[in-house]
Amino acid sequence: MFWAGESCRLVKIANMSVFGKIMRRVMLARCSRIERAVARAVEEQYATLNRLLARGRYTHFGQYEGLKHVRTPEQFARVVRRFDYASFAGYVERMRGGERDVTTAGRVEMFARSSGTSARSKYIPVTRRALWHNHLRGMADAVALYLAANPSSHLFDGRTLTMAGECHRERGALVGDLSALLVATTGRWAEIVRAPSREVALTEDFDQKCRAICEECASEDIRALAGVPSWNMALLRRLLDYTGQRTVREVWPNVELFMHGGVSFRPYRAAFDDVMGEPIHYWESYNASEGFIATADRSASDEMLLMPHYGCYYEFARGDNVVPLEGVRCGAEYAVLMSSENGLWRYELGDVVQFTSIDPYRIRVVGRTKQYINAFGEELMIGNVEEALLHACFVTGAVVEEFSISPIFLEREGGYHRWVVEFVHQPEDVRRFALELDARLRELNSDYDAKRESVMLPLRVEVVPRGTFHRWQQQQHRRKVPRMRSDSEVSDALLAIARERMQV
Repeated sequence: MFWAGESCRLVKIANMSVFGKIMRRVMLARCSRIERAVARAVEEQYATLNRLLARGRYTHFGQYEGLKHVRTPEQFARVVRRFDYASFAGYVERMRGGERDVTTAGRVEMFARSSGTSARSKYIPVTRRALWHNHLRGMADAVALYLAANPSSHLFDGRTLTMAGECHRERGALVGDLSALLVATTGRWAEIVRAPSREVALTEDFDQKCRAICEECASEDIRALAGVPSWNMALLRRLLDYTGQRTVREVWPNVELFMHGGVSFRPYRAAFDDVMGEPIHYWESYNASEGFIATADRSASDEMLLMPHYGCYYEFARGDNVVPLEGVRCGAEYAVLMSSENGLWRYELGDVVQFTSIDPYRIRVVGRTKQYINAFGEELMIGNVEEALLHACFVTGAVVEEFSISPIFLEREGGYHRWVVEFVHQPEDVRRFALELDARLRELNSDYDAKRESVMLPLRVEVVPRGTFHRWQQQQHRRKVPRMRSDSEVSDALLAIARERMQV
C-alpha cells in the first residue's frame, strides 16, 4: 500500500511538472501580442474608441448624448460630458432595475460593488464580454509578463491562492466584489491552477472563509497569492495560528509570488516581508472594478505597463484640461477617465496616475483625487503620508500594518491630525515615531509646515491592538481602509473597537 500511494504521488508530481511546462509555454506565447499592442498603443486606443462608439450609438445613453454624431476623439471629448459616480448613478439604477440597452447593449447581469475609500457603495456594471476580454485577459497577461521576467519560476507546478470576496443575487443580478464575480463565473477548470475550491472562496462570512481555507489549503503546494493586501494579511495571520508555524514559507515553502492591487502596497511591504520569512516577488496590477488598466512587467519596479487593447478608452485630466493618451507628458500626474465595454462613458475613476514613461506607456498610481486632508489649509496628500511613514518606520524600527488619519478640531482654534496605527512591530518609543512622522511631513510639504507654525498642533499617534482594523472592515463590509478622511468618523470607530478589545 505504501509503494502504491508513493507511486501515485510521484506520478501526480510528474504530471504537474509537465502541466507546468505546458502552461508556461502557453502563457509566454501571450507576450508577443502584448508587445505588439503596447508598441502601437495610440492606434489601439483609437480602434477601441471606434468600437465603443459603434456599439453605444443606439443605447439610451448614446441617443441622449449624441454619440451617432461622434467620429473623432476631439468630438467625443466635446460632445460627451465627464461623469463621476454621483452623476452616472441614475444610469446604474436603471440597469440594476433590469432595463436593457441603457449605456451598453443588452441587459447587464453583474455589478461589482465597490466602496473604495469612500463611504458610499458603488455598483459598477460588469458585462460578460468585459469580464472575459478585460479582467480575465489582464490577469492572464500579468502572469505571462511575470513568467517572462522570471525564467526560473515554477508557478504552475502548484496553485495560486486567490482571496476572493463575496457575491449574491440582487434584483436578479449577481452583485459583489469583482474577485468574487470572477470566481463565480469561471468554470471548475480554473481550480486546476487556483485555490481554494469555489464553495470556500465564495463563503460570505470572513472568519468561516479563513478557517475553511486553512483547513483546505495548509497542506497544498501553494506557489502564489493574489488579492487585496489587507485581506491576504488577515488570512496569513490566521494560517500561522492554525499551523503553529512562524512564517508563511514554513507552511508553503514554494510560495514565490504575491500579485496585489486595489490599494498602495508601500505601507504593507514591511509587514509582508515579516510574515513571509523569506523574500518573494511582489507583482502589482491596476485591476479596478471598472476595468483592468495596467500591470507590472518588470521585477522590483513600482511602474506598470498600460494595456491599451482591453476594450477601455482612456483620457487623462489635469483640472479642466483633458487629453487622450498621445497627449500625456512623462512625469505629469493625471486623473483617469475611462470609457469601456462595461457601459461607462468618460467616467472618472478617482485615481491619480503619473506617467513614468511614454515609450512604452508606463504609469504608477500616486493617489486618489479625493485622498487628501485640507482641514486647516495643509493640503496633505497621500504621497506625502506614505513617504513620511516609511521614514519613521526606518528610523525607529517599526513595522506598520494599518493606519488611518483624520483631523481633530479643537474648540477654541486650530487642531491636529490623529493617526490611528496598528503595528506589526511597535517602536520602543511611540512618541519618537510621532515626532519623526511630523518632522518628515514638514520637510515634504510646505503647506503642512506653514500650518504647523500657526494653527496646527503636532500630530498624535493612537496605537490600537492587532486586528482592530480588520474588525472594522468586517463590521463595515469593506475591503479597503480609508487612509485619509476629512472627518473623524472612521478613526472614532476604530478607537471604539480598540477600547472594546482591550476590555475583553
